[in-house]
Amino acid sequence: MAADQQSLLKWLNIIAFIMTVIVNSLAGSTTLIGGVNTAYISDSNPTLITPAGYVFSIWGIIYVLLAVFVIYQALPSQEEKEFRRKIGWLFVLSCVFNIVWLFLWQYELLAVSVLVMFLLLVSLILIYLRLDIGKAIVPMRERLAVHLPFSVYLGWITIATIANVSAALVSSGWDGAGISQETWAIVIVIVASIITILVIVARRDIAYGLVVIWALVGIAAKQSETQVVVTTAEICAVFALIALVVISILPRIRGKWTKNTNA
Repeated sequence: MAADQQSLLKWLNIIAFIMTVIVNSLAGSTTLIGGVNTAYISDSNPTLITPAGYVFSIWGIIYVLLAVFVIYQALPSQEEKEFRRKIGWLFVLSCVFNIVWLFLWQYELLAVSVLVMFLLLVSLILIYLRLDIGKAIVPMRERLAVHLPFSVYLGWITIATIANVSAALVSSGWDGAGISQETWAIVIVIVASIITILVIVARRDIAYGLVVIWALVGIAAKQSETQVVVTTAEICAVFALIALVVISILPRIRGKWTKNTNA
């Protein structure tokens, strides 16, 4: 990528991020967009996998982490870094998708919002894979300023995509194809948890796993009147936590075993 294009992209990353934060703040705390806030739409289309309201506070963490990223990528010392080339225009696109999704959600165009949410998810998956998060050997500061923000962001958007699809189906009056809401909720929670455990094991991505565990605990808290969903979410959260613990201590155990074997 040419130097002038890199410079342009650096500033577009900053501008796109700022615009995303502004629109998100307006959508979440005012009724300027669509006459409602984001929570109202969610409450109007309840599902059995909707987490408790406090879970959405993770957006604050996500935006703080992304702020660290946009500042870090703009530093003169990072101009020639490989991660900037790998991310390319994908971060700007993710911001555009985020903003467009917010407008669609606020105006209750939920079916179309699902498509845009999938585009956001794909853009983050591409960033995740291009950076080879969890496998690439990079300096700790780059891991914290670049890899960590996108691990957390992707973890949350994975859950948000599932919730978005569910809300859109509820809004459309879908009857579940003859399958009860409880059964669908159980299947969705289990599938999401399996994906999470696979990511934890394959990528050793603790941040991604913690985000999904946070969401599962929130689902259990919100759906207290549907015990089967609560139990499923709690069990899945425990399994995901076990996976996190195992991938955290396994390298140490292997290291000690190798050391003792070579002694």
